[in-house]
Amino acid sequence: MMDMVQTYFSLGSNLGERRKNILSSVALMEEYFSLRATALSSIIETQPWGFESEDAFLNCAVRFDFPLCGISPSLHAHAILRLCKEIEKSLGREVHEPIYDKEGRRIYSSRPIDIDILLYGEERVTSPVLIIPHPLMSQRAFVMEPLLEIASDKVKEAFGDIFQKWL
Repeated sequence: MMDMVQTYFSLGSNLGERRKNILSSVALMEEYFSLRATALSSIIETQPWGFESEDAFLNCAVRFDFPLCGISPSLHAHAILRLCKEIEKSLGREVHEPIYDKEGRRIYSSRPIDIDILLYGEERVTSPVLIIPHPLMSQRAFVMEPLLEIASDKVKEAFGDIFQKWL
């Protein structure tokens, strides 16, 4: 049996047909990854985080079990990130560089879809474009609540520092 790496994603949408955007994202992830999702959380409605908008978000978490492909975890995670960005773009997300305020905090905005890689097995990845575990996940109820529905005990144990206050 091939070794697999459990990879968790957060999906969010607050523009357009939000539920359709979420479900279309999962379907496209399955197509692009050539895999079936192994777990999908409930879809919850939440208020925007980090900015103000009249448009509430729908959020969920999804898990894919990727076969280990013989390349480094960092390279594989970056390849997955590229596919996620293609999916976001195909669903109408405008691509632009992040904007920061005077204090260095990122300025967020409404979007038809946002796909974040939260966890890639028990690996830690740090690069200019990708940090795993996602650095803000433990601060966001809209990420942690759906993630707790589907996260394996192994992952909760490996990242106890992240999950501790949510358990």
